[in-house]
Amino acid sequence: MTIESTTATQAAGTASASGSAMSQLNADYDSFLKLLTAQVANQDPLEPMDSTTFVSQLAQLSQVEQSIVTNSSLEAIGQQLSNAFALSDVQLIGRDVTLPSERLELSEGSGAFSYVLSGAAESVTAVIRHADGTVVREIKGLPTTAGTRHEFTWDGTDSEGLAVPDAVFDVAIEALDAEDAQISYSGYATTRVEELAFQNGEPMLVLRNGDEARSAQVLGVE
Repeated sequence: MTIESTTATQAAGTASASGSAMSQLNADYDSFLKLLTAQVANQDPLEPMDSTTFVSQLAQLSQVEQSIVTNSSLEAIGQQLSNAFALSDVQLIGRDVTLPSERLELSEGSGAFSYVLSGAAESVTAVIRHADGTVVREIKGLPTTAGTRHEFTWDGTDSEGLAVPDAVFDVAIEALDAEDAQISYSGYATTRVEELAFQNGEPMLVLRNGDEARSAQVLGVE
């Protein structure tokens, strides 16, 4: 599962749009140059092009050319920044990071997960499931205050008190208000960065829990 980032997505869209605009700008520049050349070559010697008009068109040509040069320079700078960020991401390989997630890793009989409620709740329960959707354990009586990141630890036992083998599990927080209406939340987990991959030229962190994320989403590094 890929954890999306709004900012990164917008940046990717902007880069794509920039490339398209650059191609169009080059095409317009070539067309403008051909048209201006044709006008000069085919003008009536007895009624030559008005000098003011000619100077104006040359000024427009210069502006278009300057735009192309400026865009090329900005793209080069953008590529250099992208490479620098990618090198920075490499340093996260092998490190434990905390970031948005809906997965809990059970390791050596222990797993931790945290959440932030959007509003105060009357009751909060963590529902832990296998990948196939089967409920393994429900942990009730969790903190109910809003705006604070609460962490809980799972001891690795199921609803019958039996030990569960280490694995990655899905977690859902069921937070209800006084009218039993569901309160939204954001979930977080700590996992290890296994490798760095590139998707459409963008560096992505490949995580041990099976997720993929951008480094901008990392809240903490251990």
